[in-house]
Amino acid sequence: MSNANREVRVLASAKLENRADGGNEAVVLTGYAAVFGQETDIGGYFRERIEKGAFSDAIGRDDIHALYNHDYQHVLGRAKAGTLRLSEDDHGLKVEITLPETQTARDLAENIRAGNIDQMSFAFTMSGGRQTWDESGETPLRTIEKVGELWEVSVVPRGAYPTTEIGLRSLEAHRKEARRHNFNAAARRLAMKAQIDSRTRGI
Repeated sequence: MSNANREVRVLASAKLENRADGGNEAVVLTGYAAVFGQETDIGGYFRERIEKGAFSDAIGRDDIHALYNHDYQHVLGRAKAGTLRLSEDDHGLKVEITLPETQTARDLAENIRAGNIDQMSFAFTMSGGRQTWDESGETPLRTIEKVGELWEVSVVPRGAYPTTEIGLRSLEAHRKEARRHNFNAAARRLAMKAQIDSRTRGI
């Protein structure tokens, strides 16, 4: 899947816990990378809401990594390895990362303890997923029912929306399909009207 199709979202929710793991004390980072049912403004272009269950397929299927700042050179965990655990509850997409003994992870843990970093993010694509758009309000509302693919979750120092244009392309695709549907529906209505008129005139 091309990075050109990847969207990024950010939520402020990250904290550390110390847990005993096999006799050793492990540092576990916990938080939520997404929250269900809440509307988020995406760059002022549209609003977005994620439905419960949006990640359920991806969690059991995709090889998801946990990263620092979306950088694959700074891997913090991996679902396949069991060092990244993802689940859905009533609140959102819950993340647990057993941090490795690396300098990046140690520095990150210190910054989280100090309150310097407290945000989590996730990267996804909608190709193969399911979404709806509602343009009845002043700003379009996108509802994500199923993500297509969940690439990674990240701990990030600052939230941003670097791939908003991809969401805008998705909105334009929806509008194009709506125009096509409306045109076809209008053509069908005209054809039916012509058929009725011809019968009325006895043609």
